Amino acid sequence: MCTYLTELAEIQGSGKSATGYIPLTTAMVCVDHPQHAPFEHTVNIDFLNPDLGPSARVAVELTEESALALIEAIRAALAAAPPGLASAQPPA
Repeated sequence: MCTYLTELAEIQGSGKSATGYIPLTTAMVCVDHPQHAPFEHTVNIDFLNPDLGPSARVAVELTEESALALIEAIRAALAAAPPGLASAQPPA
């Protein structure tokens, strides 16, 4: 079942695309049919910079279990680091 529901988040970072590293400004997340992964449905995450055109994109297609494991790994890594260390404005 396709939900056609898409969540957007403004982000700051960079990602490696086919042409090299690009600045990323948007993350788009949905549960839908993948383009490549061998599953009926996946959690699809596109990291984008719309100002640079359609090729300024890094895409991942994850199983639900993998997406949840990624969330937990991100939370654990941030919890283990000093607060604000990876912030856009790290503490002085």
